[in-house]
Amino acid sequence: MSGKFAQTTDVPVEKSRMEIERTLQRYGATSFAYGTQDDTATIAFRIEERYIRFTLKMPARTERRFTHFKHGSGQYLPRTSSAAEAQWEQGCRSSWRALALVIKAKLEAVAAGITTVEDEFLAHTMLPDGTTFGEWARPQIDQSYRVGGMPKLLMIGGPADAH
Repeated sequence: MSGKFAQTTDVPVEKSRMEIERTLQRYGATSFAYGTQDDTATIAFRIEERYIRFTLKMPARTERRFTHFKHGSGQYLPRTSSAAEAQWEQGCRSSWRALALVIKAKLEAVAAGITTVEDEFLAHTMLPDGTTFGEWARPQIDQSYRVGGMPKLLMIGGPADAH
């Protein structure tokens, strides 16, 4: 899926990453790290005694939206390799701008008292084993919908334990 936000941005990836780091510092994050591996970028930070991690899947260079363009005839034609690379770089810039927007919006909502760090960053909160809560919970939620009931681990302290 490709978003519309910042689809024509000329803000370099590095500048967006630095903006995220400055934003985190401004809102009280006490540490920041980032890294890349293959087609994934990761940022991590600590805020209000929680470790948070966002994993940003970079678009694949081979995606048709980068490798082809729609000709006036309605036909999709291949781009030159340099044009495809430029389009891919644009996709990466757009992804980083969107991440910067999401993090800034979440932190502003927390600062305004609309929500809490725990609620706003729950899916990205790191657990002791290094996974995020979202990575841990998604399979359980999927299973819950498949079987039509609550997973046992999510029921701890819930209604069944109330007797």
